[in-house]
Formats: sequence, C-alpha cells, structure tokens
Amino acid sequence: MEIPVIDLDELHGEKRSKTMALLHEACEKWGFFQVDSHGIDKKLMEKVKQLVNAYHDENLKESFYGSEIAKSLKNNEKISDMDWESTFFIWHHPKSNIKEIQNISDEFCKTMDEYIAQLIKLAEKLSELMCENLGLEKNYIKEVFSGAKGPSVGTKVAIYPQCPSPELVRGLREHTDAGGIILLLQDDQVPGLEFLKNGEWVKIPPSKNNTIFVNTGDQVEVLSNGRYKSILHHVMAEKTGSRLSIATFYNPAGDALISPAPKLLYPHHYSFQDYLKLYSTTKFSEKGPRFESMKTMANGHH
Repeated sequence: MEIPVIDLDELHGEKRSKTMALLHEACEKWGFFQVDSHGIDKKLMEKVKQLVNAYHDENLKESFYGSEIAKSLKNNEKISDMDWESTFFIWHHPKSNIKEIQNISDEFCKTMDEYIAQLIKLAEKLSELMCENLGLEKNYIKEVFSGAKGPSVGTKVAIYPQCPSPELVRGLREHTDAGGIILLLQDDQVPGLEFLKNGEWVKIPPSKNNTIFVNTGDQVEVLSNGRYKSILHHVMAEKTGSRLSIATFYNPAGDALISPAPKLLYPHHYSFQDYLKLYSTTKFSEKGPRFESMKTMANGHH
C-alpha cells in the first residue's frame, strides 16, 4: 500500500492541481501522508536527531531499563496499561518550557528553537493548502486555532527502546491524536509506527532523506465536518533496535472554540416544503448551490 507523498515543489507549476488533488485525497481517505521538498534545513534536522539521541543516552536510558515496565517485562508479563517508551514533552508556544528541562544544553535549546520556527511555517503552509482544498479562506484553520495568543505548539520527544519481548507490550497503544496537524521527524532505520486503513494496519517505513510524516488530529476532523479524518495508530515495540520519534503538534490554543466550519455544514432546520419549492425551479441544476440557498433560507435571510 503506497503511502501518499506530497512534493511541495510541485505546487509551483503545471503539477499544482494534481498535487492539490493528491493532498485532498490523502486527508480524506488516509489521514496521513509524507511531505517532501518541505523547505526545512536537512542538516538542522540531522542535528536535532543527534542531540535528542545524545540527551536520551545521557539522561533517560538507564532509568528506563530500571523502570516498572522494564521489570514487568523481565517477569514475562503481558502489559496492556503502559507503553514501552521513554519520553518527554517540550512546549514551544505560547510559552516555552525548554530551558526548564533537566540537564538540557544551550545548544539543544537553540537547535530545537530553530527547527520549530521552520516547522511552524510548514504547518501553516499545510493548513492553508487544506483550507484551499476545503473551499475555506486560506487562514481559516490558523485563525480558529489561535485563541487569544495563537496556536499551541509542542513536541513529544520519544525513544522506543529496543525491546526483548515485543509480543508482550506496545511501544504506544492505539489512539487518535487530540489536536490539529502533527508533523513527525522520525527514525531513518527502525520501523514500528502503524496506521489503520480500511481495517488493516499499514506499516509506516522509516523516513529516508528526512521527509516529514504528517497526520491530522481530532480537531481537523471536527473543523472539516468529518471530511478530513483523524486515524487510529500505534507503535509496535521492536527487537531490532531503538526508534526515535520527534512529533510536533500544531494545535488549537486552550481557549480556542472549535466547531465545524459553517461553510462545510449541510443545510438544516428547514421545511421539506420549502426545499421542494426551490427544487421545482432548480431540479436540473447542481445540488450544491441549492444546498447553499437552503442554508441562507434556514438562517432567515429569505
């Protein structure tokens, strides 16, 4: 099953309409896709991965293998209420907490801040393209997400350590993501991430050449009135090695009010009699404009 790849360079030229159609299908039918030619400095991405791996090895690795979940696994117990992951969370916006993380270096902070600044631009670009495909104003998602202080942006940094008994535990249990647009910088060697499509688990391969893997969260599904989906996914524990995952969430602010975009709603609260009256004069025309007319009538603007 070929995972959609969106090449942003192809938005500038004769392939634009084809690329936009591919993005629309990816959001409607898959809920996830890969992005190439994303404009993020690939040397910077490599540096982020190196710094995260080094931080984990120096500060988290030893304590993980002494943790409750690691001890349970040694006893050959099947584990269903914990995840085989070593993780920490960084808030970037509206307020950063990166300098409060224990033993974090200035180089780590500076590098991550540079990466996130570029990643936010990509998230905003993708939100604009989604809006265009949905027939919304290009800044609609960004404005809805903004609340009083702009969208919330945070990163879950996770290592899924090499696991001696992967049949007994998940790296991360099945879930959909609560937020908006999720942008993943992941391992280029070790697999494990899987998404559900048409009742089957699709294995997401490691990201070669630093492509960004993107999926849409629950709030995009609500805002698009179900057109774009948030999809169930999980991470399998792996015997072959440790997997790196740096997932950045471009989310609504805590005080943002979320509802389906009115433009994407079907008309409602109208009498069938009124519909038939309009239908009698528009029967052989497209139904879309008829629905829009019924929305206006139902809102009392006859």
